[in-house]
Amino acid sequence: MKKIYSASNLMEAQIVLDLLEHAYIPAKIFNQHAQGMAGEIPVHHARPEIWIIRDDDYDRARQVIETYENTPINNAHIHCPSCGEENPANFQLCWKCGGGLEVAERCQS
Repeated sequence: MKKIYSASNLMEAQIVLDLLEHAYIPAKIFNQHAQGMAGEIPVHHARPEIWIIRDDDYDRARQVIETYENTPINNAHIHCPSCGEENPANFQLCWKCGGGLEVAERCQS
């Protein structure tokens, strides 16, 4: 086993774990519950860590993580053509009415 990543919080650790699992790289989260002890132990020891099971997966896992870290954040919004509700641009269906947003995306581009 090798440590591959230290996350800022448990949610980020779960995202990275899911990305690795989708790439068929088995991994585990350690220090899941240590954040509650921050202050009693050094902060860098309380951060959730991702460890890969097979050392041979290290290079592929680094590529997956680098892609995650370098993906730009998209804060754009799109309006639903059915109800007019504002939705994040990466949604495919409106959160309010369930209408398709692909048509709206093409019209707004």
